[in-house]
Amino acid sequence: MLPPPLLHLPYGPGTFRMAMGLTAIPESGWIEIANDYHPQLAERHRLLRERPDEVVAGLPGSEPAQQELLALLARHLARHHPDWFAVTGDRLDNRLTGESWSLAADPLPLIGRLVQEDFCLLRLDEAGPRLVAAVLCFPSGWRLAEKLGHPLGPIHAPVPFYAEALQRPVDRFLAMLKPGRIALRLNWSIMDDPTLFRASAHGRTDHAATVTPANAGTALVLRVERQTFLRLPETGAIAFGIRLHITPLAEVVGQPGEAARLREAVLALPPEMQRYKSLLPFRAALLDYLGALA
Repeated sequence: MLPPPLLHLPYGPGTFRMAMGLTAIPESGWIEIANDYHPQLAERHRLLRERPDEVVAGLPGSEPAQQELLALLARHLARHHPDWFAVTGDRLDNRLTGESWSLAADPLPLIGRLVQEDFCLLRLDEAGPRLVAAVLCFPSGWRLAEKLGHPLGPIHAPVPFYAEALQRPVDRFLAMLKPGRIALRLNWSIMDDPTLFRASAHGRTDHAATVTPANAGTALVLRVERQTFLRLPETGAIAFGIRLHITPLAEVVGQPGEAARLREAVLALPPEMQRYKSLLPFRAALLDYLGALA
């Protein structure tokens, strides 16, 4: 039986500060598998089948890194999740789905069919980390085709304060990341739509009339990206993993003290970040809902 998903609550009270918020995790914590595996995998399979050009892409020359990531992932799954995965020769058996895959298959689509994580492969060059390949089934407000081939700085140009506060620390951190170490950070937003594939999500200002203080607990969700960073030892590429969690807001605020913490975090966001996170359409209803509970 698969465990329930971890409830990640990365927001907090206090003054807003743009920071990486990195923590180190053991190798065993790289891939997160929970009882939302089957519905998320079904959606990943559908997207890979029906919209492959939107969710998988790679630049020429990225193939060795793609293959290394698949091989590393297969070994990891067999070692750390042996009840669910096994490697025999050049085949990987997924006991959760009953599927068996050749490890000689096209790496990125296969990765997308094995785990709930999306993966972006970054190559380090003179312009900084550059996106060279990805399987991205569950984007949060960006399109793979528009970002492929660009360094992280331009990719994050729409993010308020990124250029001033984060670009240099992020580039430096990735350049110094050593093989065998895995770093983790969490990114959060509140959405009025639980859709997993959201290529357009940022900067909304239209009024969400259907969200009210009375129904905000069911109409809104907490969308959290669990992001991991790992350097591949052979090619030197950075594997940037993104595991998506969608939690109804009522479940979040059902935890002791969370309504007050979340309300303070929303109030602390600068106007630019509120707009970027698309909170404006339902901000008033959200704050009224959280205030009543807090």
